[in-house]
Amino acid sequence: MSIPLSRKFEGKKFMWDGAAYDTEDQARQTMEVYRKNGFEVQVSQNTDKYLVYSRRIAAVQAAAQ
Repeated sequence: MSIPLSRKFEGKKFMWDGAAYDTEDQARQTMEVYRKNGFEVQVSQNTDKYLVYSRRIAAVQAAAQ
């Protein structure tokens, strides 16, 4: 399975976290951890696995929210 290291979602570049999750629930649990640590996150299904892509929210942008 060839997995792209980065993907664009809504015009923003996200990086793959390097793990392939068997279930969407596992991927969503990981997403919550990233979210709590200040990342934007997206999940993508690749054949039979779920992939988590993340990007760090810039400090200036995070302060404005």
